[in-house]
Amino acid sequence: MIGLPALYTFAGLVFGSWAVATLLDRQHTKRLLGASFWGLLAVEFLAGDALGDTGNGLLLLLLVALALLGAPGKGQSATTTIAERLASVARHGNRLFLPALIMPGVALAGTFIFPLLPGLVDPKQVTLISLGLGALIATSVLMLWLRPPLVAPMQEGRRLAEGVGWAMVLPQLLASLGALFTVAGVGEIVGALAPMAIPEGSRLAAVLAFTGGMAIFTIMMGNAFAAFPVMMGGIGLPVLVLGLGGDPVVVGAVGMLAGFCGTLLSPMAANFNIVPAALLNLPDRYAVIRAQWPTAVLLWLFNTAMIWGFAFR
Repeated sequence: MIGLPALYTFAGLVFGSWAVATLLDRQHTKRLLGASFWGLLAVEFLAGDALGDTGNGLLLLLLVALALLGAPGKGQSATTTIAERLASVARHGNRLFLPALIMPGVALAGTFIFPLLPGLVDPKQVTLISLGLGALIATSVLMLWLRPPLVAPMQEGRRLAEGVGWAMVLPQLLASLGALFTVAGVGEIVGALAPMAIPEGSRLAAVLAFTGGMAIFTIMMGNAFAAFPVMMGGIGLPVLVLGLGGDPVVVGAVGMLAGFCGTLLSPMAANFNIVPAALLNLPDRYAVIRAQWPTAVLLWLFNTAMIWGFAFR
């Protein structure tokens, strides 16, 4: 049965190829650091289960240290010249975007088809497996259509990854942080402290504490899904729902939206706010956040008003 181990193995091989390519790139700005960074990620995906919790923790600390030293850096990984790329654009036009539709198309089709083929794909990981399959099919189509050098997928993938930098692994790290917060009982601590700061019986103060906490924790962790169990367990359920009789559907759904407002303000939400700036080569890496903050504040106020006005009817 095909499951996450197959995807992890594939990802580990990709990171391993980047490590080798970086090591062989004499013009790379951080050759040894970059090769070590991608190499450690390859080890994580290929042998993470064998390393155990302690080994994975040490590996994570090494990745952070390498990032602080400037890894992964940037190399000379382009496989075509600018003139060749412009010629390809002129020849193929907007058809170049068609392979990008293969990934979501295969992911959607696989989500419906694979459950009809029992024993082939892990039913809990159908979407991820379908997405990985879509990436492989899209790459194969591009190779057969455009016939670039065989190393193009690896080198161009490395180029894009180096453009993003260490921030590309930040979402996974922050998701783990959210799980750690839950296991450590941060929600219980918040729940114990909240009554001290919220006037008894004050709906508005309780709603502000909840939506404000959702936004702040999301800014800290870059992920509203990681903030939700902490704030829902600390304030949402015990104070708003059980204490003040709020509708759990409104509190939960709109509370998540309040957390997403924090996503718009956080560099920790790298995949939304830092990666686009890096890929577009914007001079200000925080340009996306600067453009989004007024919308984030207005939406947060609106979501707070929604809970206050509709959760207690």
